[in-house]
Amino acid sequence: MFAYGFKRLLAGLMVVAALAGCSGGIHRTAYLVSAPPEVTSEWKVVDVKVDVPRTLVVSEEEIFFPRADIVWREDPPGDRYEQVAKIMRDAISKGVADLNGDREVVVEVTMARFHALTFIAETRAPSGVHDIEFTLAVRDAKSGEILFGPEYVEASFPALTGARMAQARAQGQTQKSQITEHVEKTIRAIFGIGADARETFSSLGG
Repeated sequence: MFAYGFKRLLAGLMVVAALAGCSGGIHRTAYLVSAPPEVTSEWKVVDVKVDVPRTLVVSEEEIFFPRADIVWREDPPGDRYEQVAKIMRDAISKGVADLNGDREVVVEVTMARFHALTFIAETRAPSGVHDIEFTLAVRDAKSGEILFGPEYVEASFPALTGARMAQARAQGQTQKSQITEHVEKTIRAIFGIGADARETFSSLGG
């Protein structure tokens, strides 16, 4: 009985020690300006280009908080740059789907950070953050003229952990679906076709 209790205590101390190395603080969804709806209503997005620079550092460490620019686990092991690019293209395409104007435009995004939770953080950390950061610009598809941006966007949001994420997964949600939904909401706000998505919160991670 004593040995079992000691093992549980030791495991708890190891978690605390691991979390002590995590970065905690203030995080946010933030952008300086959004495009006026009277302007974006004239746009039709014909392409979404997402650049994930190969200079960004990828981590595959299964620890609470890898020190890296890209942390992504839900897709099978592979090219994380391509996986991140696809997630972002899909999310942004959903965000601009309601734009049906006559002026064809291209959305250009350059990723700065895509730091989701590792599975150990998802299951054992008391809180977490999905840290998504990028630069966004809108360009006329024919002339190449920049119509909006470049705008630095922080699309970070609180990540579900522990029992809350287990319940969400039982209902069919994933990290990918939650990130996609939040990026879509942020894009809609920036393009003037959705509610202001800006928020500030405190959490471990980031």
